[in-house]
Amino acid sequence: MPHIKVNRVSLYYEDTGGNGKEAIVFSHGLLWSGAMFAAQVAHLKNRYRVITYDHRGQGQSEVTTGGYDMDTLTYDAVALITALGIGPCNFAGLSMGGFVGMRLAARHPQLIKRLVLMETSAQAEPAENIPRYHLLCNIVKLLGTRPVTGATMKIMFGQKFLNDPTRKELRRHWAHELQKNKRSIVRAVYGVTTRKGVEPELPNIKCPTLIIVGDQDVATVPDKARFIHSLIPQSQLVIIPNAGHSSSVEEPEAINRALDTFLV
Repeated sequence: MPHIKVNRVSLYYEDTGGNGKEAIVFSHGLLWSGAMFAAQVAHLKNRYRVITYDHRGQGQSEVTTGGYDMDTLTYDAVALITALGIGPCNFAGLSMGGFVGMRLAARHPQLIKRLVLMETSAQAEPAENIPRYHLLCNIVKLLGTRPVTGATMKIMFGQKFLNDPTRKELRRHWAHELQKNKRSIVRAVYGVTTRKGVEPELPNIKCPTLIIVGDQDVATVPDKARFIHSLIPQSQLVIIPNAGHSSSVEEPEAINRALDTFLV
């Protein structure tokens, strides 16, 4: 699968569905990779050119010494869209991918046709969360990701997913995906926890926008989505029952239905 050198970083990406179709780019959340959108890629590939990519320092992309702030990640996305020649495109970002999506649509409107924001926030990280996340980072730096897997799963997934006996193997798979992260993943975590809010920029987003949040999301609670909805003029809000912070994995059919309705 291909890598592309943009903005002085080598990014891994997957391009499914073929040229000549309208493009949709999926931008993943912290600690994951484009693989978290596998169900969406399979659902959309016959109608769209579907691009997934891994942020720097995550998945199969290059681990750089710096550049993990949200502005630089936004420049990475601008460079990727430009290099692939797919703008204006649809852009769907989950959590950290949503941080990028908001900045893209507000600052580079010529590149974005429609915007999907999933499980994300326009505000800075709440101060009460930062000590806990930095404690987890310190453990990772010393011992790797395995000791923090249990605590991280409780942040990343809702209670239905975590307690459903029929999804035991799926939970094991995603726990393994978390454990594949190297100790350098802390750079991406610090980029998220030190981000600035973009509240004043939200009214500058003029493209049609779909905001999705799971009703069991504890990392970016539904009120964060309602706040974004209140400030983006052409926005719709969809709350997904029984989903947590990784709704594309937890409730893929509900996500796909919401995308189908929005992307008509």
